[in-house]
Amino acid sequence: MLVLQEAWRQCDRHMHHMLHALAALRGSLPLSPQSAATLDDEAVQDWDQFILRFTKLQDAMGARLFPAVLACLQEPYEDRPMLDKLNRLEKLGYLGSVEQWNVLRAIRNRFAHDYPQDDAMRAAYLNEAVQAVPLLQELLARVAPLVKP
Repeated sequence: MLVLQEAWRQCDRHMHHMLHALAALRGSLPLSPQSAATLDDEAVQDWDQFILRFTKLQDAMGARLFPAVLACLQEPYEDRPMLDKLNRLEKLGYLGSVEQWNVLRAIRNRFAHDYPQDDAMRAAYLNEAVQAVPLLQELLARVAPLVKP
């Protein structure tokens, strides 16, 4: 249970900071290619914080939170592939669908592997990540009853 609580706190901290950065960006959303081309230093820092926390949150959920959920439920999945874990979490109701998780992973990977210089593509990627925030919130809310009985 301690491992689950620690993983939860880590995810909750990333969510908090991601939402704080997002709140600072609200006035400029959705981001247009033109506004992406003319971001000032403060906006760049806010976007960088948002991207960093989005990526860290998604990573922490997959690497720490989901395995901790399965361990807490005494599901013998520690040595199974991630896809098996995701399928089990979906069946247990802690994950809406494996496809949703794959979308979040694809969004995360765009920032980790390819931060485009093209303003239109950068704006599209950032807007897509912003639109995915409610899904991340929903996933954490599904786990909350295990952590906060």
